Amino acid sequence: MDMRSKARTLSGPVSDPAKLPRWNYDGSSTGQAAGEDSEVILYPQVIFRDPFRRGNHHLLVMCDAYTPAGDPIPTNKRHAAANIFGQIEAEEPLFGIEQEYTLLWKDSNRPLGWPLGGYPGPQGPYYCGIGADKAFGREIVDAHYNACLYAGVNISGINAEVMPGQWEFQIGPSPGISAADELWVARYILERITEMAGVVLSLDPKPIPGDWNGASAHTNFSTKAMREEEGGYELIKKAIHKLQLRHADHIAAYGEGNERRLTGGHETAEINTFSWV
Repeated sequence: MDMRSKARTLSGPVSDPAKLPRWNYDGSSTGQAAGEDSEVILYPQVIFRDPFRRGNHHLLVMCDAYTPAGDPIPTNKRHAAANIFGQIEAEEPLFGIEQEYTLLWKDSNRPLGWPLGGYPGPQGPYYCGIGADKAFGREIVDAHYNACLYAGVNISGINAEVMPGQWEFQIGPSPGISAADELWVARYILERITEMAGVVLSLDPKPIPGDWNGASAHTNFSTKAMREEEGGYELIKKAIHKLQLRHADHIAAYGEGNERRLTGGHETAEINTFSWV
């Protein structure tokens, strides 16, 4: 995960992202623009309370990126997504996202709670576990939870995961593009907190090979019609069959390294096999 940020001071308080000034950065330094035409423009999209500079007027601003001519740069996937969601507001799409992650020691690249040169006990007692021999990094996890709540992110829970040193937070249910914005801001807040703790945040789908669970972002989705008692389940099944027709396309878009996680073991399906229950 490659996230960037910077800070600026304004002349007075602002409560509407549309009233925030646009800003810029050097896209050649981030691999997003050529050196001879490196200007990238930041468009403020969503504001949250800043959990790192607490006070009435400190804001955390989610932006997306454009060329000086006003075109979204290639890595700006939010622009197209926001346009799509704007066309289907009547469907009332809701997302609930379960983001798993692993906390790694900076010097050894080993998960928290893992002995140097060895392995912890087998999986089993760590999921939702408590105690110094089962839960590793809870101070970071709780600090992240509290920071998201302060910021106004719709974070709905946290828990320790199956592999020691692995955790999860949940976003939503949130509508449309808001779910994605809240997920990215929650990831940003988490990486800032791990930075302060001297710990590395990993979203790698299989940080430790072998008989250990991987990490993913499970996505739960429904429309208003799907949530209806009458006929909702049939609509869900129709949507699932449509997903099956594009399985390979979706897998290709879900990020790098999933072939290491989706093996059919460790609570996963096999990557090339579409399945549902």
